[in-house]
Order: sequence, then C-alpha cells, then structure tokens
Amino acid sequence: MFGMGGSELFLIIFVFLMFFGSNKIPEIAKGLGSGMRQFRDAANGIKDEIEKEAETIKKNTDINKELNS
Repeated sequence: MFGMGGSELFLIIFVFLMFFGSNKIPEIAKGLGSGMRQFRDAANGIKDEIEKEAETIKKNTDINKELNS
C-alpha cells in the first residue's frame, strides 16, 4: 500500500491517535465519508448532464439530416 510497511503504517496511526484523540476519529471519518459522498454525487450529476446534452445534440443532428435529405 503506497510502498509503506507495517511499521510505518503503525507509526502514522499512532501519531494520528495522539494528535486527534480517540473521541474525534469517528467524527473525522464521518465527515470524510460525507464529503466523499457529496463529491461522488456531484460528479455523477455533471456526468448525467453531459450525457443528456450529448443525446439532445445527437437527436437534433439526426433531425437536421432527415430534413436536409
């Protein structure tokens, strides 16, 4: 995992615990999860909008081809 061994990972977790304390870690994890969910939802919303617009452009192009034929 990212070129880290067990001892490095243990040291990072230990420092994290010492810095934030065991009571704050669930709150931090909940906030990170919520932020990731919001980011994913926003990204999916943008993707859906782009796909809708592409479909609209395709339909308009098909209609124009039929009218010009």
